[in-house]
Amino acid sequence: MTVLRSLTLVLIATLLSACVSAPTLEPARLPPGEWRLDPAHASALWRIRHMGLSWYTGRFDAIDAQLNFDAARPEDAQLTAIIESASISTGDPEFDQTLCRASWFDCAAHPQIVFRSEDIEVTGPDTGLIHGQLTVKGVTRPAVLETQFYGGVFNPLEARQALGFGADMTINRTEFGVGRLPGNLIGDTVVIRIEAEFLRDRGD
Repeated sequence: MTVLRSLTLVLIATLLSACVSAPTLEPARLPPGEWRLDPAHASALWRIRHMGLSWYTGRFDAIDAQLNFDAARPEDAQLTAIIESASISTGDPEFDQTLCRASWFDCAAHPQIVFRSEDIEVTGPDTGLIHGQLTVKGVTRPAVLETQFYGGVFNPLEARQALGFGADMTINRTEFGVGRLPGNLIGDTVVIRIEAEFLRDRGD
């Protein structure tokens, strides 16, 4: 039974791979409209210097986003992304609880980190700058997502169109009141890396 099951899974994977073409950047092949984040294929990682010795890395496990996107007019795209602050994950559950306390993310009082786009600056055939407002711990400041568009393709597992993006954002944690440690134990600069796939909203 194990061998038969394995052969069946291989056959299904082969058939599905044959149905998936390479992603396209051609506007005519990418329908405009509303898209929602596919959380199973998305990640939000962050890095911060630790004593100048290394980049300490963590992530947020609960993220959501909505995108209004037309590949023919990328400058008109609208993006809202939401991260549940309590979903912070460093691999150390005890430290995760510390990061949720008032001196850090204050997850109880400020359960969500929110980014809302305001303006899109196209910088290349598949790159752009998404200017917007980032709210962390109740503080809202301008922020920029340096974005690369990976293209779109029909996702046979979901039976609908999908889009893919990668983005980087750099912020100063002290501007949002996150973390108070003496000396140079941790850096002020936080580098955030986002990988995201969006699925065409079934309501369209």
